[in-house]
Amino acid sequence: MRSSVSILEAHKGNKDVVLAAVRQDGRALEYASAELQGERDVVLAAVAQNGRALEYASAELKGGRDVVLAAVAQNGHALSYASLALKGDKAVVLAAIAQNGHALSYASLALKGDKTVVLAAVRQTGRALEYAPEALRGERDVVLAAVAEDGSALEYASEALKGDRDVVLAALAEYHPALEYVSSELKGDKQVMLAAVAQNGKALRHASVELKGDKDLVLAAVAQDGDSLSYASAELKGDKQVML
Repeated sequence: MRSSVSILEAHKGNKDVVLAAVRQDGRALEYASAELQGERDVVLAAVAQNGRALEYASAELKGGRDVVLAAVAQNGHALSYASLALKGDKAVVLAAIAQNGHALSYASLALKGDKTVVLAAVRQTGRALEYAPEALRGERDVVLAAVAEDGSALEYASEALKGDRDVVLAALAEYHPALEYVSSELKGDKQVMLAAVAQNGKALRHASVELKGDKDLVLAAVAQDGDSLSYASAELKGDKQVML
């Protein structure tokens, strides 16, 4: 690799050499001359191969809508290298998050607060909910969309929605360890805990003291994982029906 870089550095002003290099590895644009880093066809070739090559484009081309759209289509994270103006361009941001929802983190504050944009991001990558403003992390439809894609996105929901049965059940259906983020109140909700132990009996350890003594729940947990009996109440640990 080092020899390839040395060759490119020696010919960094040779357009044919640079074009051949960036078509193989877009990030080779780093070693091109400043002049070629500002040539649209060279940069387009580089970002088509690796969107992150936008990092090495000229400031002018980082503000070129066609160049940035090509870059984010290949790698949504390339939005981090776009001009401030384009980080606030809705079409560009939507293109980036269509490739990777985490690209929402690079969007302008205004677009991070745009519900349409946030919904598109969390439908692509549930955990992109992390980058939404507090108000949207408290909107039920946004959070439901996020946890449907990745139940662990419940981590970023508002406290109120961590206590919403429908939201929590949707999260648990997708990712049972999301129980970690559920409100204390719902850890005492039999329906929620039945859903949790149906997927992982050891989730019984998160149940309220009262539910650890609920025979139906403990039987469901033990049916899924016999070792979960260790989390049951002392009374049920000695229940012959549970121990069978």
